Amino acid sequence: MKTINFKNVKKLLGLALIGTIGLTGCNKFLDVNENPNNPETATPSLLLPTVEAAISQAVGNSFQVYGNIWGQYWTQNPTSSQYQSIDKYQILNTAMDRPWLILYRSALNNAELIINSNEAASDNYKGIAYLLKAYTFQVATDAFGDIPLSESLKANGNLNPKYEAQKAVYDSIFNYVDKGLALLATKQAVPVSSQDMIFNGDLDKWKAFANTLKLRAYLRISNVDANKAAAGIKALYAKNAVFLDQDASITYTTTGGNENPFYNEMVGLGKTQNVVASATVVKAFVRNNDPRRFSLYQRVDYVDPITKENKLQDTIAYIYQGEYNNKEISTKLVSSPSPLVGGRAVDPTSATAPVKLFSAAESKFLQAEAVVKGWGTGDAKALFESGITASFTATGNANDVVKYIKEAPDAKFEGDAEAKVKAIITQKYYAMCGFQGFESWTEWRRTGYPTFFTTSIASTLGEGRMPLRMPYANSEATTNSNYPGNIVIYTPVWWDVK
Repeated sequence: MKTINFKNVKKLLGLALIGTIGLTGCNKFLDVNENPNNPETATPSLLLPTVEAAISQAVGNSFQVYGNIWGQYWTQNPTSSQYQSIDKYQILNTAMDRPWLILYRSALNNAELIINSNEAASDNYKGIAYLLKAYTFQVATDAFGDIPLSESLKANGNLNPKYEAQKAVYDSIFNYVDKGLALLATKQAVPVSSQDMIFNGDLDKWKAFANTLKLRAYLRISNVDANKAAAGIKALYAKNAVFLDQDASITYTTTGGNENPFYNEMVGLGKTQNVVASATVVKAFVRNNDPRRFSLYQRVDYVDPITKENKLQDTIAYIYQGEYNNKEISTKLVSSPSPLVGGRAVDPTSATAPVKLFSAAESKFLQAEAVVKGWGTGDAKALFESGITASFTATGNANDVVKYIKEAPDAKFEGDAEAKVKAIITQKYYAMCGFQGFESWTEWRRTGYPTFFTTSIASTLGEGRMPLRMPYANSEATTNSNYPGNIVIYTPVWWDVK
């Protein structure tokens, strides 16, 4: 993890990608990269931070909001209205125009410019670009399903790229990771260093990132192509792959325009607090006597209904998913997400919250699942508990983890393989609260865990239906002749077969 230093990256990001409200303001910077046949514009050292910032912009704002609401960590605040459509599962295609633009134009196109650069001694930049390309394509395909792939990054060469099956996208993800690792094998004469906002040019950490990304991707397809997943994961372990033991993240600053992208949007909207705590996760935290809830949500005053005693800052007050129209609660104080996850509109410390592409906890849980499935090696229980410990440490609750593992009902690691997978994914769900909303919602789609999700009270999809994908961008419908047509959001993606 590296804190953004805009001096080191020539202040390009503050002008280009980090600012959430001013996306159109990035056009001037991005336009210099419109022509992929002009190698003078493809300077890897300048393009790398724009790719990293673009990915964190999508994962840390638009997809963060959708993931945290559809993952039932957050729900719409009764006193505002910004995200009612998300809580209703009533998403217009136009809502996806911006994240689609960020993923394809700002992240993938610039990664491709690095890969195609003629600049000498840039193999390490190209290797990292391949890994970020793989990461971004996984985010995109997990969100939308079939997407433009082989024809998508040719700039003006093809304005109507064909959509390719999600299976083909995943095949490409594994291929890109392999290419990235090959290019990282030898350190270049001029190190990546400070231009890399995630690992500061540490190639060993990027190799661990690559292995962890592969592990995540293989497990993602494990229910639809178990043979490929098993072979891929076994091959990783046969090569003694090293996985991440720290977060892969960007930490922001309080400087104007350089804040956490979700917080930055709240500031741009007049510091409106649009999301509050969902009953789904808070009740689960309470059931497990989990102290992390006090780190992830803002405490509020509580009046005991029996003794009438006023307990100041004593509880996490929640509402049920989609309950924002309940007039009885519209004037009550409901807990907001905490500054730790960038979710407190009126607290400037939210500005410095990280956007996590991977967390150390996730890495441990991925490894634990691989071992339980018989495809990886190691002590599954120890890895499971290491994942919990990493989450408790990240939220400032390290002193409570031993007690939690011993006593919490959802921390039991016992029974058959499926019971253990349930425990792993449920604990991963808790660990990702507020930090990795999109990934958590995606894992719920893959596994069906946790099992305590409820349909939003405000749902417009019909009884029992839940959002299982994002709609395609309207910009694709209006500009791409190969647009496949709209797909309703309760249609599962390819790997979602459970």
